Amino acid sequence: MKTHSKFFILIALAAGLALGWGGCGKAQRPSEAGAHKHEHHPPHGGTPVVLGDEAYHLELVRDAEAGTLSAYVLDGEMEEFIRAGSPAFEVAAKVGGTEQTLVFKPVANAATGETVTDTALYEASAPWLKTTGGFDAVIKSVAVRGTVFENVAFNFPKGNDKD
Repeated sequence: MKTHSKFFILIALAAGLALGWGGCGKAQRPSEAGAHKHEHHPPHGGTPVVLGDEAYHLELVRDAEAGTLSAYVLDGEMEEFIRAGSPAFEVAAKVGGTEQTLVFKPVANAATGETVTDTALYEASAPWLKTTGGFDAVIKSVAVRGTVFENVAFNFPKGNDKD
């Protein structure tokens, strides 16, 4: 064999051994923290409420000064607004030991072309929303694009998203 060929064979063997030994070592272990957590980030910094098996979300945003609670209808990843087509929906809230009803009505938005029959924003108002920052509640029934979700329990401001 020529010296030139021997040199290339020697280089190839050395590279193969280096790659083989480079792979030997401690086995990779899954993260100590566990599996990656699937998180949603509400675009307005509000409270996420999951509808169904993450088919949709409501993002609840309280305006304490105005005594209002806005509900934005979003997709399952909380990235896109969804025009729900729901006329209104009710939430039964437990406030100071008594049940209060919030009626969320559709809100039109001329800037986005949304109308009260085709919107992603609903709003409820109540005097107690000015002073009450936390409560347990149940959405009695809400329809999103023809799918009805009933008896959806959540806490405000924690939400019900377990991810």
